[in-house]
Amino acid sequence: MHIFKMNTQALALPSLRISSYLVSTLALLSLAGCAAQMAYRDGVSLIEKGQIEQGLKRLNDAVEAAPGDAAYRSKYLQTKDVALRSMLDEAERRLRAKNVNGARDQYNQILKIEHDHPKAIEGIQTLDQEMRFQELMNNAKQAATQNNREAALNALRTILIEMPSHQEAKALLDSITVTSTLPVSEPTLAESFRKPISIEFKDANLTQVFEVISRTSGLNFVFDREVRLDQRTSIFLKNSTVESALHTTLLTNQLTQQVIDTNTVLIFPNTQTKLKEYQEMVVKTFFLTNANAKEIITILQTITKSKDMVVDEKRNGITLRDSPDVIRIAEKLIAVYDIPEPEVMLEVEVLEIKRTRLQELGIKWPDSLSLTPLTSGTGNPLTLRDLTNNVNSRTTGVSIPTVNINAKAQDSDVKILANPRIRARNHETATIQIGERVPNVTTTSTATFVSESTTYTDVGLKLEVEPRVFLDNDVGIRVKLEVSNVVSQSQTKNGATTYQLGTRNAATSLRLKDGETQILAGLINNEDRSTGNKVPGLGDFPVIGRLFGNTADNTEKTEIVLSITPRLIRNIKAPEAKLAEFTSGTDTNFRVRPEKNPLPAVSGQGTSSNNAEAAKPTTPQNSPLQIYAPAEVTPGEVFNAHIAMQAKDHFSQLVFSVKIDPQQFEIVEVKDGRAPNANLKQPTMRFVAEKDGQINVFMSGSNESPIKPAGINTTIALRALTKISDAKIAIISATGIKQSGEVATLMLPSASTISVK
Repeated sequence: MHIFKMNTQALALPSLRISSYLVSTLALLSLAGCAAQMAYRDGVSLIEKGQIEQGLKRLNDAVEAAPGDAAYRSKYLQTKDVALRSMLDEAERRLRAKNVNGARDQYNQILKIEHDHPKAIEGIQTLDQEMRFQELMNNAKQAATQNNREAALNALRTILIEMPSHQEAKALLDSITVTSTLPVSEPTLAESFRKPISIEFKDANLTQVFEVISRTSGLNFVFDREVRLDQRTSIFLKNSTVESALHTTLLTNQLTQQVIDTNTVLIFPNTQTKLKEYQEMVVKTFFLTNANAKEIITILQTITKSKDMVVDEKRNGITLRDSPDVIRIAEKLIAVYDIPEPEVMLEVEVLEIKRTRLQELGIKWPDSLSLTPLTSGTGNPLTLRDLTNNVNSRTTGVSIPTVNINAKAQDSDVKILANPRIRARNHETATIQIGERVPNVTTTSTATFVSESTTYTDVGLKLEVEPRVFLDNDVGIRVKLEVSNVVSQSQTKNGATTYQLGTRNAATSLRLKDGETQILAGLINNEDRSTGNKVPGLGDFPVIGRLFGNTADNTEKTEIVLSITPRLIRNIKAPEAKLAEFTSGTDTNFRVRPEKNPLPAVSGQGTSSNNAEAAKPTTPQNSPLQIYAPAEVTPGEVFNAHIAMQAKDHFSQLVFSVKIDPQQFEIVEVKDGRAPNANLKQPTMRFVAEKDGQINVFMSGSNESPIKPAGINTTIALRALTKISDAKIAIISATGIKQSGEVATLMLPSASTISVK
């Protein structure tokens, strides 16, 4: 007994330990469940009070506390989805109301809930792009006011390359001019080309002509070895420009040009071999908004004869490699054809009127009598002897069918109305189908098996319309109408059901004005049926025949009426005259001749002038910008690069861009480097960091608080990524607007070189 007791205690000790472990585990699970429930209740309560962000956080706590509870997870995900969609709708509403800051706040709030939300990230990038576009638009307007067309065109082209549909940029570009004679690769020679010149040479050497042009414009000319400088030429130009003089001289002597740098032009023979050797090519990608890239590339190949074209069907883009002149022609052609397709809203009414008249009158007598021999009552079946010996009036039963007296008249009118409204694009077929699908069973039998297959036939109303929009707001419509119905059905020997269909078709083409209604009617179907059931002989009498027969008269009349009204939603837009017709050079050279007056005035922004000094840009100021950065850093080290400014002029706006190689440095932070001053209202500063490592700095001042360049302006925190001996940080552009309104192109400092060891 003593030993047995000791064993019991030894067995009880582990059991007590297991029980305490289970109790602790259950207690922890109970506490976790309570915490999850409390977090869930708090989250629901906060969301009902409108505190969405805090409520979602508490719901997420409930999910983390009870990850296996499907109800918590479902509530969290549904509430999060509804909240994010509501915030996105609010951000779009604020964007439509031009409330940019409010929209940005909504996007930032979304990112607090879901840090990688793609729509919010895209929205913020769009806002940054719009702000950058606005800065470029302001610069373009200022440059246009100062009659500095090249600076304005460069800013507008930057916008339109990224967003071809930017309406404000397109409008300003049109107001300046889109017919600039300078190729896109030769903007640096604009001022030299515009200088006035008058020259008169008769049978002179080419050397003398180019010498005079060089002396007047300050340009340097380099000649290919195959150019015959002793060639004789005659030229008489008064009150012209250097560009016109050079163009005329080259054209009449089968020569062409290539810009080498800002002061040097290469002259070479205008032959295919020399063009391939010297002429620089430009690669440009066009992303189309409305037109089909495969159709546009056919037009470009036909007009420009260019072979280096690639179509990107997924993004509806075209990449073209050719000379700058061909690129400019392609731009104009795409502007003509890349327009929205015309669309028409077709209001259709289809009315089916069915009138039925049924009259059934008379007595329907039975068609036959049945005589049945009666059994003898013994229970034995009848024999032939019984039929021959015992058949009489008492042993024969008679079965007389019922006699029906019919007096029926039925009158019904049925109207089936369909009133669809369908939107269709130009030259595309739209289909309207109302009805049902009737099954037809087909049986196939062979020596070994029998199989059935079912096909369906559309029965009802089918309408096909194809609009064609004209410039005068007329709409041509090709109409095809088909109305079908089931006339009857029958059974085959195999038990399959077949249907007899009736159909009415109409097809026509018509041309209507916008909003004009046309009614098409006359699809009439008349059926008159008369059915009689009479007693032979007696039913043929004129009056009393009704007592010995039954007559049914059935009349059906069906008519289809179609009414169609086109309403233009978007018409064809004829291209502007400058795009519909423009010069494209000669058959062998796409270079166009210079304009006579290459400096038209911007409407409402100044007057035109033929004086070359009127378009002369502001002389670049002495560089007020300097970059201060450590000469040596180590990989992974975070350091600061400071942009300092020193200038005597005060500016109302200042914009500059800093370029950093993203493979060498990571941008950690960009911040205002100015010392705070509570007693002084400072100009506003904004930073936009691009993905390619470019940082754009925008400063805006006022008359009361202008921009006074003095001291550190911007501080950029960078992290070195890899070892390199000559990493560069450079300011690549800087433009300011003085308080007087003068646009100043600031001189750029040298790049700062950093060694990463």
